[in-house]
Amino acid sequence: MSKTIQYNNPIVLERADPWVHKHTDGYYYFTGSVPGYQEIELRRAKSLNELKESETVTVWRAHEEGEMSQLIWAPELHFINGNWYIYFAAAPSDQPKNNIFQHRMYALECKEDNPLTGSWVEKGQVKTHINSFSLDATVFEHKNELYYVWEQKDPAIPRNSNLYISKMENPWTLKGHATLLTIPEYDWEVIGFLVNEGAAVIKRNGKIIIMYSASATDENYAMGLLWSDEDNDLLDGYSWHKSESPVFVSSEENSLYGPGHNSFTTSEDGTQDVLIYHARPEKNKAGDPLDNPDRHAHAQVFKWNDNGLPNFGSPGSPNT
Repeated sequence: MSKTIQYNNPIVLERADPWVHKHTDGYYYFTGSVPGYQEIELRRAKSLNELKESETVTVWRAHEEGEMSQLIWAPELHFINGNWYIYFAAAPSDQPKNNIFQHRMYALECKEDNPLTGSWVEKGQVKTHINSFSLDATVFEHKNELYYVWEQKDPAIPRNSNLYISKMENPWTLKGHATLLTIPEYDWEVIGFLVNEGAAVIKRNGKIIIMYSASATDENYAMGLLWSDEDNDLLDGYSWHKSESPVFVSSEENSLYGPGHNSFTTSEDGTQDVLIYHARPEKNKAGDPLDNPDRHAHAQVFKWNDNGLPNFGSPGSPNT
């Protein structure tokens, strides 16, 4: 049996919404929301433990004004058909309108080998079926199709945000219809805010598995699970199952609160699956938790249950 690797957590300080891409060049590439929400940065290292001290490069800055000028949230780095892409959300103002932020989703493209030194080109807004608050996009490939999963507010549904899935014509354009995957419905999904967001996809054991986050971003933030058989029609809502209970929640014992907005990677030797997530070292004491930069990126090896679904343990547990 492989020995479980211990990570020196947090692996990166003050980076919420952590995204890790392990590339074929042997590097782990990291990005996340930068406090102040005015830039997108990348860093890379040969191991997850080295990311904390690795050099950071700002690859894109918010515009001076306009739709891409404020609250740059939750960037993700993907490698698709030989090119690099960053998906992120931006708003024209840092203030809500009618109690709703005004984010839309955007894409950047880099055609050079090294995304830290290459040039990035704006590909514009990724437009969806509704012109409304939307963010937290992720992409995955399956059976030669590219899929896009994101969070969006539907004015016809009395919730803050839901999760949707669509196929893509290319890495910055959706095609066909959008399918509603989940709305906030269980008690643990509606604390503070009625939110389903921050999706991340892992393909294992004949399943397409989506982990997502729910509720307010303080200590109530928690994570749930969706899954479908890999041979099902992923745009058929009936293909998907949803966990009634959260699968990853705050740990009083380990002083890690509000775990959420994850990504997936593998250990350095490729033998073990690793959950990358953010968490706070204490409960939010006052003010808007989004303004508190104490969400740090953590790495944690996890196992699999006999039913083919992941067993994450609790934040900070060795899960050996």
